[in-house]
Amino acid sequence: MSLIVQKYGGSSVANAEKILRVAQRIVRTRKAGNKVVVVVSAMGDMTDDLITLADKINKNPKEREMDMLLATGEQVSIALLAMAIHKLGYEAVSFTGPQVGIITDTFHSKAHIQDISPGRIRKALSAGKIVIVAGFQGQTLEGEITTLGRGGSDLTAVALAVALKARHCEIYTDVDGIYTADPRVIPDAGKIDIVTYDEILELASLGAKVMHSRSIEVGKKFNMPIWVCNSCKDVKGTLITKENKAMEEVVVSGVALADDEAKITLFRVADRPGVAAKVFQTLADANINVDMIIQNKTKTHSTDISFTVFKNELQKALKVVKDNAKKLGVGEVASDENIAKVSVVGIGMRSHSGIASRMFSVLAENRINIEMISTSEIKISVVVAGDKGKLAARKIHKAFGLGKKQRRSKVRVKR
Repeated sequence: MSLIVQKYGGSSVANAEKILRVAQRIVRTRKAGNKVVVVVSAMGDMTDDLITLADKINKNPKEREMDMLLATGEQVSIALLAMAIHKLGYEAVSFTGPQVGIITDTFHSKAHIQDISPGRIRKALSAGKIVIVAGFQGQTLEGEITTLGRGGSDLTAVALAVALKARHCEIYTDVDGIYTADPRVIPDAGKIDIVTYDEILELASLGAKVMHSRSIEVGKKFNMPIWVCNSCKDVKGTLITKENKAMEEVVVSGVALADDEAKITLFRVADRPGVAAKVFQTLADANINVDMIIQNKTKTHSTDISFTVFKNELQKALKVVKDNAKKLGVGEVASDENIAKVSVVGIGMRSHSGIASRMFSVLAENRINIEMISTSEIKISVVVAGDKGKLAARKIHKAFGLGKKQRRSKVRVKR
């Protein structure tokens, strides 16, 4: 019997009706001759509701107690799902993360999995049971409850699939798969049949609302195939897998739009070795993540440096830079929240030229000015004015033929 790990997100188990529907899908997988391990998120908006409740009690709660609170959401889901499977005449057993041996480090609210001892899961599977595991949670070696951060249930599922040597991992959500762009921004976005780990990691880092990046990193490291599917429809989803030659025929796989960043510019920075290192080390010491960076040398023996940070860290970053301006040799500091980052990603960019030229030409034709540019082997990102972001994304998406009518892949995908 093949072993399959399935994960169902909060929207898939938001109410009793949906839980019963998920139970039917799980039983169908079991009837097809597979052993099944299921990872479940908290129902609907339960995690957000718990956070809101905690905020009413204490505006600054200890992270340990928040983990104790938030870990309860998944326990509700797993118990109800087990009951639903029992109703359908099949044996199922629910476990918390700690009960199945998920060991993490000690960082509450954003813990990393260090080890999994799935002996209890294997024993239950050997007894013919469907195993249901609470996602998003684990425990330290000292027995403290921890959570893995937003999207942590994806990570739980992929990590369990690796530990159990599953055939593949199925991530169920409320959409048909992964799209060439956010359908809310670009209604013509088409579903991608097959995509590489690297492409998804790039899209996730660039603002696309796809899977938890840490789960993709685990999948890539251990070559675990991941399917992203719709829990409400029997349609083929998107396969995330390792790269193969045929996949290079698709030059651009997706377009991402991020409007949650802001730009900081440092003027008249001393032009001498080590200054830039000191600037960004100061920001790193304050635990501020920097994304894109450009530097322009002037004729006055100084340089201007621009970089982007998340908007929710803008004020913190400005304070750090301004407080250290004199020591860092910075003449003036300015910021701009009205920016958007538009990116194209594709494994085929490694073997095809002219992608940047086409992208920049599209922007020029639509009178959209480029403020910053960043590239890697499989992506190109530009920063434009915030009110031009959606237009830029739509025009670029169309230019690369990524709409629904476009044939997405010549790779044959089997399930």
